[in-house]
Amino acid sequence: MLVLLPPSEGKASSGRGAPLKLESLSLPGLSEARAAVLDELVELCAGDEEKAREVLGLSEGLRGEVAKNAELRTAGARPAGEIYTGVLYDALDLASLDTAAKKRATRSLLVFSGLWGAVRVTDRIPSYRCSMGVKLPGLGALGTHWRTAMAAVLPEAAGDGLVLDLRSAAYAAAWKPKGEVAGRTASVRVLHAPTRKVVSHFNKATKGRIVRSLLTSGTKPGGPAELVEALRDLGYEVEATAPGKAGAAWSLDVLVDEIH
Repeated sequence: MLVLLPPSEGKASSGRGAPLKLESLSLPGLSEARAAVLDELVELCAGDEEKAREVLGLSEGLRGEVAKNAELRTAGARPAGEIYTGVLYDALDLASLDTAAKKRATRSLLVFSGLWGAVRVTDRIPSYRCSMGVKLPGLGALGTHWRTAMAAVLPEAAGDGLVLDLRSAAYAAAWKPKGEVAGRTASVRVLHAPTRKVVSHFNKATKGRIVRSLLTSGTKPGGPAELVEALRDLGYEVEATAPGKAGAAWSLDVLVDEIH
């Protein structure tokens, strides 16, 4: 099973670890595309601060993020699972998983990123600020920048098992599963049951709980239909829509009564 996650906007500090080694990151087929984004982002943020804030969409209160980006090559690096924070990652709570569940997380979780493309939770990265929606002056829209590299690398990473897609729309734009990979992909929404609407906070929290439940239970759904049954066995209310044509993904709605 491969689980596709969005990153978090807020991130923990880089700490005092050894600096980034770009060549050590998982999915080496993304290395060239990563280097291109890293080079331009560092150059942008080392120059005109106001221009960098405008490009990155940062408020006055986040001015310090520009200086942080300028030092990405020398800043300390930590496992991505420690860098990403926020509602989804708080609910997932990787640090508290038992040994077996942590091993499953290492194998199955893939976090998408405007800067790195996608990383495993054990990949060591510095704290940064660069969303997938950014348009860098030289590279253009990052979602577009990543598509070619992702299309070459992600199908192999998906293997022959289930792909559980929990990404937000901006990150989903960087790679859309196609062909037989799409047929074993399940894209999940979390809806407030009484209103049938997505509410950001509990959408993220519930996705984190879903991943944690799958990791701690050790269940191994072979495809979307098996995932639906596994989630129901774990206590989730799920409505599933199978694809109406070949090369399309399954759509799963997880219904939640309480907003928390």
